[in-house]
Amino acid sequence: MDAKTLFLIPKKPLSKIIKIIFDKIAAAIALAFFVPVSVVIAIAIYFKMGSPVVFTQVRAGKNGDLFTIYKFRTMTNARDSKGYLLPDEDRITALGEFLRKSRLDEILQFWNILKGEMSFVGPRPTIPEQVEEYDDFQKCRLLDTPGMTGWHQVNGNNELTWEERICLDIWYLKNWSLWLDLFILIKTFAVITWGEFRNEKALMRARSFEASIRPKSYDIVRNSTLIKTLK
Repeated sequence: MDAKTLFLIPKKPLSKIIKIIFDKIAAAIALAFFVPVSVVIAIAIYFKMGSPVVFTQVRAGKNGDLFTIYKFRTMTNARDSKGYLLPDEDRITALGEFLRKSRLDEILQFWNILKGEMSFVGPRPTIPEQVEEYDDFQKCRLLDTPGMTGWHQVNGNNELTWEERICLDIWYLKNWSLWLDLFILIKTFAVITWGEFRNEKALMRARSFEASIRPKSYDIVRNSTLIKTLK
C-alpha cells in the first residue's frame, strides 16, 4: 500500500461520523456536568494566582489550521530581575500541579470539541512553531482532528522524546478505529490514576511503521494540497 492510500483516502466514513456525533454530544454533557467544578477551580486559581484564570494559546489543528485552545491557568507570571519569565518548574503552583496531574486544567477544551476544533481522542494540538520544524513524515500528524488525549499520551507522554510522540501519533492515524479510541479513553483514566509509563512495545510498532513509510513520505507531500500549504 503506498503512502497516498495510507493517508489521503478517507477511511471508515461511517465510523468517523459516529465519532463526530459522539464528540458533540459528550462534550455538551461534559460542559454542563463540569460547571460546578469549573467555578470552584476558577475561584481557587483567582485567589492563588490572580487573574486571568484561563490560559489561552494558539495551536495548529487539522490541516494545520490555527485555533485558540483553552485551559485553566496552572502557573504564575513570576519573572527574574531582568523581566524574563522564570522557568516553568519555578512558576507552577501546588494547585497547578494538581490540576495538571488530574487533567482538570483541560476540561475547558470540551468547548473546543463542541466547536469542532478538537476531538476527545487524537494527536495533541501543537504550537505553530513546532509545526514549522516538522519533516515530511511528521507533517502527516496534521491530517486529522487533534484530541484532548491520544496514543502518545497513554504510552509515555513526558517520558517520550518529541520525535517519539509524533511517531506514535502517526501510527494511531494509520490504525485508527472506534475501538482504539475507546481503549485510549480507558487507558487515559489509568494514566491519571497510576501515572505515566513508557510503552516500549508501542514504540517498536510505531518505529517499524515509520521505517516502512518514510521513503514514501515524499509522495505524500507532492500529492497533498495540505502539506504543500505547510511548506
